[in-house]
Amino acid sequence: MGSHSIQERLQAAREVCEDSGERFTPLREHVLELVIEDGGAVKAYDLLDRLKPDRGSPKPPTVYRALDFLSRLGLVHRVEALNAFIACDHSHEGDLAEFFICESCSRVEERHAHDHSDCKPKGFQINRSVIEHYGTCANCAQAAA
Repeated sequence: MGSHSIQERLQAAREVCEDSGERFTPLREHVLELVIEDGGAVKAYDLLDRLKPDRGSPKPPTVYRALDFLSRLGLVHRVEALNAFIACDHSHEGDLAEFFICESCSRVEERHAHDHSDCKPKGFQINRSVIEHYGTCANCAQAAA
């Protein structure tokens, strides 16, 4: 997670929404806040359980719509292999999300890779890219040594 506070990150998200002409509804803001607070990859159903006391028992499609919205604006990323979401703090350079997933503790660290347009097949149009690396994080490697 970056060095920005949750409130600073939520304010930055409001600005992204305004710049995109989109509405940052209270539910969308709350979902993003929960993802940021989690600090790692969080599943939609875990968010749903945490939303229930505050939002009158929202249904799964409600959470998924909020996550899809946040993902479309680049405020969260989906970690495909874990079927989970991680907040993007935009404190890095690059265009594409790249994830390093520890197979021992399931910790996910996000970095951004640079544009891969120089290695794609001629004429191929990239709509979406997800790069996931699997291995062992430094903490788990040290614990195993």
